[in-house]
Amino acid sequence: MGKVLAGVIVVSALVAGIALYYFQVYAFYDRVQANGQDDVVLTALASGQAEPVLYDDFTAIDADSSPIRYRACFTTQMSQAMLTETYETYPQAEPREAPGWFDCFDADDLGVALDNGRALAFLSRRDVQYGIDRVVAITEDGRGYAWHQINRCGEVVFDGHAAPEGCAPPPDGTARQ
Repeated sequence: MGKVLAGVIVVSALVAGIALYYFQVYAFYDRVQANGQDDVVLTALASGQAEPVLYDDFTAIDADSSPIRYRACFTTQMSQAMLTETYETYPQAEPREAPGWFDCFDADDLGVALDNGRALAFLSRRDVQYGIDRVVAITEDGRGYAWHQINRCGEVVFDGHAAPEGCAPPPDGTARQ
C-alpha cells in the first residue's frame, strides 16, 4: 500500500510541476496582432507625444497576467543618429527576459549591447499603465526591441508607499498615505 501511495504522490507532483511550467512559460502569452501603422512609436523631443516610426518584421507577445510581460521585435531603417536627435532617450533601460520560445528577444544580449553603446534605448510611451513605461531599443544594424519596464513612480507605489513628488497619484489608491 505504501508503494502505491508514494507512486501517486510522485505522479501528482510531476503533473503539477509540468502544469506550473506550462502556465508560467506558455499559457498566459498571446501573440500581438500588428496593425502595420503604429505598432512601434517613440516619444518626440519636440512635442512630448508618441509618434509612429518606420518599421518592418514586427512580432510581439503580451499577457493580461502582468503589465510587464510585453515583448516585441522589429527592424527599422532609421539611423541611431537620427533617432537620438528626434526622440527621447531612456537612460535606465533594463530589458526583461522573454520566454525561450520567443527567440527573437534575448534580454542578455540586448543588455550587453545597451551597455556597450551598440544599442540605444528610447521612451516609446510613458505610463502605458500606471507606473509602467514602454521602452524601445534600436541596435546599430537596425534591429529593434520593445518591452515594458517599471518606472520610478511605479517602483515606489508598487512597494506600498505614497507616490513621490512629480508623480501622479495611483489610480486605484494602492499607496500608503
